[in-house]
Amino acid sequence: MTDRTDTMSRQKFMQELWRLKRGSVTRRHFLGVTGLGTATAVLAAAMPGLAPRRARAQGGIGNRVVLATWPNYHDPANFDAFTEATGAFVDVNVFGSNEEMLAKLQAGGSGWDVFVPTNYTITTYVSEGLIEPLDLSRLPNYDPAAFDPRFAGPGTVDGRIYAVPKNWGTTGFAINTSKLGGLAMPTSWKEFWDITRAEFSGRTMVHDYQLTTIGNALKYFGYSFNSVDPAELADAERLLIDCKPHLFAINSDYQPSMRSGDAWLTICWTGDGKQMNRDMPEIAYVLGREGGELWSDFYAIPKGAPHADAAYALIDFLLEPEVNARESLFHGYPVADSRVNALLPPEVLNDPILYPAAELLDALEFGAAVTLTDPNRAELMARFKSA
Repeated sequence: MTDRTDTMSRQKFMQELWRLKRGSVTRRHFLGVTGLGTATAVLAAAMPGLAPRRARAQGGIGNRVVLATWPNYHDPANFDAFTEATGAFVDVNVFGSNEEMLAKLQAGGSGWDVFVPTNYTITTYVSEGLIEPLDLSRLPNYDPAAFDPRFAGPGTVDGRIYAVPKNWGTTGFAINTSKLGGLAMPTSWKEFWDITRAEFSGRTMVHDYQLTTIGNALKYFGYSFNSVDPAELADAERLLIDCKPHLFAINSDYQPSMRSGDAWLTICWTGDGKQMNRDMPEIAYVLGREGGELWSDFYAIPKGAPHADAAYALIDFLLEPEVNARESLFHGYPVADSRVNALLPPEVLNDPILYPAAELLDALEFGAAVTLTDPNRAELMARFKSA
């Protein structure tokens, strides 16, 4: 084992290994930070996902496809199956916010072939010429009639389809109930922020993502999740600055800290909430009574993708209902494809984390396009992070 690995704590190593297995980081990142690049062949014998398998059938799409996506969002076994079937290795880039994705594409030279934007961002990508309309003849597994239009609709702009649905979800918070002591279970965003400044001081995480962190601070006051009103944003900023000394971290990849017990409370997306609750039942997922975010994510191809054939092949592979069902069972996010739902067990379809009660779902808002580029929200987030 290299000197670099010798200096890494066991806890840090296990956190990085867990992040790799969950799809939060790339294999390249894992091998780099642990110093195990020269030992890949040895590790591969114990963990086959570390090395791409030999392809059974070359599809003529090249040997690589680059995917920009979110933490804990894919079943690595499906990527291995894609590599085995096509010969193309999936290189995963993980991001924590749509602002990061937009900035990377605006800067040019991202090298991405496929990326995973959220519903409210797609019109911006189209208006800035950063995204290609899709050739649906190259996606035979995409059946528009199978998808719930509420979640598929944002992929169509001016009558052209630029993105196809991946899955949908909500944004709530996860809490380690074993740390509550005699406290009542929080059920609102007001209680989330209040407990952060009191009994859970030093144990709360928020996203490194203005939409959700600012949006859920706005909910403390009963404002819209999407507000760009200067007076309302000023209230949200005062709350966030007041909470900043009480935070454990500002990070969109919060599962390792919640699982280790370093963090007890975090803003959380549906699938992360389900993954943690499945493995650690004491971690509960809560939708704030005041509302919050309802969202849908998509697969899209950025303009100038260097491996376009591989991009279409990967999207089509992931849209195959059997593959998509395996994805859903792994990452814990609901899918808007009726063909996939027909393959899922009843306990999944009846899960209140994945499919909340109507009164909770009705209080949620889809993100608004204006929030992505609003300078006041961007500047507020920058001041909060630097405070």
